[in-house]
Amino acid sequence: MDSVLQLLDELEEIMDSSRAVPFSNKVSVDKEEIYDIISEIRMKLPNELKQSKWVIEERNKILIDAQKEADEIVKNAEERLVRMIDDNEVTKKAYDQAANIIESAKKTAKEMRLGAMEYSESVLSDAENKLKELKAVVYSESMKTDDYFAQTLHVLGENIQELRMSK
Repeated sequence: MDSVLQLLDELEEIMDSSRAVPFSNKVSVDKEEIYDIISEIRMKLPNELKQSKWVIEERNKILIDAQKEADEIVKNAEERLVRMIDDNEVTKKAYDQAANIIESAKKTAKEMRLGAMEYSESVLSDAENKLKELKAVVYSESMKTDDYFAQTLHVLGENIQELRMSK
C-alpha cells in the first residue's frame, strides 16, 4: 500500500507544481504523465486486493477449524456418554457433563466465528475506505478508471454485507 500512497503523493506533487490557468482555479498537467501514474496504481492495487482475499480465506479456515474442533468435542462427549450408561447415577452425571461440554463447545465455536467475522469485516471495511480515498484522489474523466474503482468498491461492499448478514 505504501507504493500506491507514494504514487498518490507524486500525483499531488504534479498538481501542486503545475501551471495555473489564468483567472481560474484549474491547472495544466501532462496528461500522459498522469495516465502513467494511474496505470502504475492499477498494477499495484491487485496486491492489496489479494491480501484482502487472503484475509477472507484465513477467516474461512478459522471457521472450519472451529467447527471441526466443536464436532470433535461433541463426538468425544457422545462416546463418553455411551460408556457411562451402565448406572443411573453415572448416566445422570454423564448427561450433565455432556450438556456442559456441548454448550461450552458451541460457545467457543460461536466466539471464534464471531471474532473471525469481525476481523474480516474490519479489514474489508478498511480496504473499502482506502479505495474510496484513492478514488477521490485519482478521479478523472476516464470511464475506465471510474468503472474499475466502482467495480472494486462494489465487490468489497458485497463482501462486507455478506459478513454482516452471516453473523
